[in-house]
Amino acid sequence: MDAYDSHIELPAGRRHPLRTIGERLALAVGLVVLVAVLAYIGRDGYIDPEDDSVSLLDAFYYSTVTITTTGYGDIRPVSDGARLVTTVVVTPARILFLILLVGTTLEVLTERTRAAYRLSRWRRALKDHVIICGFGTKGRAAATTLLGNGYEPEQLVAVDEDPSARAKATSMGLSAVAGSATTQHALRDAGIVDAAAVVVAVDRDDAAVLATLTARELNPNATVVAAVREDENAHLLHESGANSVITSSSSAGRLLGLATTTPDVAEVIEDLLSVGAGLDIAERPVDESELGPLAELRPRNPVVAVSRDGRLLRFDDPEAAELRPGDRLVEIVSRG
Repeated sequence: MDAYDSHIELPAGRRHPLRTIGERLALAVGLVVLVAVLAYIGRDGYIDPEDDSVSLLDAFYYSTVTITTTGYGDIRPVSDGARLVTTVVVTPARILFLILLVGTTLEVLTERTRAAYRLSRWRRALKDHVIICGFGTKGRAAATTLLGNGYEPEQLVAVDEDPSARAKATSMGLSAVAGSATTQHALRDAGIVDAAAVVVAVDRDDAAVLATLTARELNPNATVVAAVREDENAHLLHESGANSVITSSSSAGRLLGLATTTPDVAEVIEDLLSVGAGLDIAERPVDESELGPLAELRPRNPVVAVSRDGRLLRFDDPEAAELRPGDRLVEIVSRG
């Protein structure tokens, strides 16, 4: 695998190869111990030309040379019982040991090929996915929200320099790219050209601006959403090509203020921000039967806005008074 591919970390399979090899090694050792114990218990049926007795060490020596098919022949069964044990137990154990040895060797030799195949298959399937730049608290929350809104883990790719952050991403079933989201190399590894959206959730505002610029340059058609810590830097994200900008510090401050004066309102907003339970904000296309005056519409869920031609119109905006083909309704829905 070349250096280019080494930047990508895929979620672990159902069983890690090292675990499989460890289990096989333990079974092989168990076979050696089993044969040694049987030989020692029936030591009267074995002969050692050196001292005419079989000690525990001799039993383990006999077990190892027999199981590994070395077979020096210096310790051998002479009684009918010992020969029966050799026929019924030792010989099948020898065959099983060889199977384990060959299987483990093939496991090690083919792991590289298997990893290269998984990576190649991942690259071919990577299309219309979402790249999450920065997998800290904001990035993980964004991934959780996307998964709660119907995305599969295979459709999300995390980009982060921190190994622990990438480990958390792969533990959630996501693929991860090692590198800075501000570099073209890392974003190309993440499949930026074929991505449907990019979430910029890095910790620093200057890095967010650079990551947005880089993503927009590599994919002019992707939806780019970015988080910024300070309000004064939000316009830089918009000018860099972000479709939406979320100011994390001021949003948290507003919630803190609401929780101080109107805690019930803050709780409702927190509920709306939590995906999969309680109240959620959802968007859907307008049905043909719903075209016409918004005031006459009796939807199942409260309508808070209308999305039209890339613009968001509040429900009380005069332009949203008449629903048109292609409009999308932003509603408050209950998830039970």
